[in-house]
Amino acid sequence: MRFPRRRVIFFSLAGLLLLGWLFCLPRNLFRNVSYSTVVESAEGDLLGARIAADGQWRFPPCDTVPVRFAIALIQFEDRHFRYHPGVNPVSLLRAARDNIRSGHVVSGGSTITMQVIRLSRQKERTVWQKMIESVLATRLELRCSKRRILAMYASHAPFGGNVVGLEAASWRYFGRPASELSWGESATLAVLPNSPSTLHLSRGREELLQKRNRLLKRLLDHKDIPIETYSAAIEEPLPEAPLPLPSLASHYVEKCPGGVRTRTGLSLPLQRAVEAAVNRRSDELAQEGIADMAAVVIDNASGAVVAYVGNSSPERDRPGRQVDIASSPRSTGSILKPFLYEAALQEGTILPRTLLPDIPVNLSGFAPQNFDRQFYGAVPADEALARSLNVPSVFLLRQYGVPKFHAVLQQAGLSTITESSEHYGLSLILGGAEARLDEITAAYSAFVRGSSPFTDPVARWYTFEALKEVNRPDQLDWRLIRSVRKAAWKTGTSYGFRDAWAVGMTPAYTIGVWVGNAQGQGVPGLVGARTAGPVLFDILNLLPASDEWFPEPGSLAAGTSGNDGCYADVCTASGHLAGPECTSEPMLIPAAGLDSEPCRYHSSGEFVLPPAMEWYYKPYHPEYTGARKASGDAAVQFIYPQNGAVLVLPRQLSGKVEGVVFRAAHHKTDATLWWHLDNTYVGETTFRHEMLLAPSPGQHTLTVVDQDGSTASVRFSVK
Repeated sequence: MRFPRRRVIFFSLAGLLLLGWLFCLPRNLFRNVSYSTVVESAEGDLLGARIAADGQWRFPPCDTVPVRFAIALIQFEDRHFRYHPGVNPVSLLRAARDNIRSGHVVSGGSTITMQVIRLSRQKERTVWQKMIESVLATRLELRCSKRRILAMYASHAPFGGNVVGLEAASWRYFGRPASELSWGESATLAVLPNSPSTLHLSRGREELLQKRNRLLKRLLDHKDIPIETYSAAIEEPLPEAPLPLPSLASHYVEKCPGGVRTRTGLSLPLQRAVEAAVNRRSDELAQEGIADMAAVVIDNASGAVVAYVGNSSPERDRPGRQVDIASSPRSTGSILKPFLYEAALQEGTILPRTLLPDIPVNLSGFAPQNFDRQFYGAVPADEALARSLNVPSVFLLRQYGVPKFHAVLQQAGLSTITESSEHYGLSLILGGAEARLDEITAAYSAFVRGSSPFTDPVARWYTFEALKEVNRPDQLDWRLIRSVRKAAWKTGTSYGFRDAWAVGMTPAYTIGVWVGNAQGQGVPGLVGARTAGPVLFDILNLLPASDEWFPEPGSLAAGTSGNDGCYADVCTASGHLAGPECTSEPMLIPAAGLDSEPCRYHSSGEFVLPPAMEWYYKPYHPEYTGARKASGDAAVQFIYPQNGAVLVLPRQLSGKVEGVVFRAAHHKTDATLWWHLDNTYVGETTFRHEMLLAPSPGQHTLTVVDQDGSTASVRFSVK
């Protein structure tokens, strides 16, 4: 059967037109539009926003439109929106008639769908363009639901000045989300896009008010609102001027992806409270020349950051106030010590109360000092952690191994530990590396959860117990006052008083605080316990109260092992695995602790320390009576100087060299020592072994010999 040629041409043209119509609409109408960065709290509240690349306040599109605004908009712009196919011929004809009668354009007759097309194309408003918009509008109606079309309009309509979209307008003009607008406010925003260049808060206010009230009357007439609502709505004043957007967690907002809406884990009420607490403390410390403070709070269950203060008091004018200190590398001070204690316990290097040396030492030129410049001879590991003693920590790191601890820190997520372990050396535990507050806090939170590398529950529990004993800045005792919140916490202070740290842990939350100056200048008194500690406990008291504490892990029978540890006999004096001559008690230890070093401080039933440890230990332990030589230990040791030390001899005003006092210790209180400098006899001492010497510049060896033939030597140099 042959079709007439005209019919073939007709259907061909019709098919081409249909295809053209089907493919005339871009997949993404607003693909070239830039949007503001919008950051929301976990509850969906606005924390802050940043203007779009084109200088407009245009929030990323929403999929829904608040009911009040939708009703007001449809009643004002397009009463037949729910029923037409994108074009309303009656409205177009009426608009044409009105325009002809008036001699100029007084009405466009465009539907909301046509306005969406016009907003996406940004073409000059002519009759030809309106025809194109009509065709595209019918295609958009086929693709999208009415709700979706309303949402596109609300997200891209102009609302005066550089405000685009309903959400941006709602926040800029009324200071709250569109879902919370009243009928009067919704009606105001519904009429504003009709002529945003002439109707504005600063001009055309009377005309804007009249348009709003006419719309409210129309809503009343169509029974969209009751008379009581109408009466209240027409009494609402127009906003006076655009409002600033919320600016909470400003540094966190800066880190969020640009041009999109980000829902964070930050809690709006907690964020406000934490910012207020940090700003208050920071403003007080600013009087002492300590300008900046940062804080991070993490929910341990989820690992989510629930409060973030990148830097305090941004309105206080000072250099560095815009620096996000919470994500900036700073010297760690002592804040890494709990990780070393836990790692050493987990591997069996030590037991919870193993005695660690606290004596002068010089390790290839590195001579650590405790903060109080004192030495205590020997200190249990958990006490050394609670008191944050530096020298025992260095001894422990040397025993555990710098490369292994270096790997632990990297595995814990400290991205700033980028140099080799040899680069840091033993200073790694005393602030020789830099870390970020946000990563430090996250690592402590992972510690609470038992995430790798902190997987041993027994080692973690002993760490919590040790850190629970750290003296609080408020001097309150959680044992005596029931209302006092318990926390395992640690402070740190970097060299030169440049960085003060405090991190606190409860089963539910981890809090990290940094205090100092963004530009790095040190300040006397900038100490973790004094400056960072108080704000940490301020924040702790803002968190939900709970009596929950870290539970003691389960245990296995003595002599067996497993993930929950085991019981073993431990020396009550040294904290090592008990030997045959030790007084012991059963103690829960990590399973690896069964392979730790047994006690070597007992000889013939007595607890005896090596001479140098004994010399510093005895003044703080009057109960100590050990005086015999312990098996395998030297009878005599040098106290000062340490092997390899470089000495600078003091001089009088006249230039005469005064000399240096050299010190040694012996197990026997009545021992006599004979002193030799470079094989030359220089004198003897009894009871108190001190010798004033003035060696010449250069390398020297000093040797002491006791009456039993025991010797000790130290090499040093004099400048």
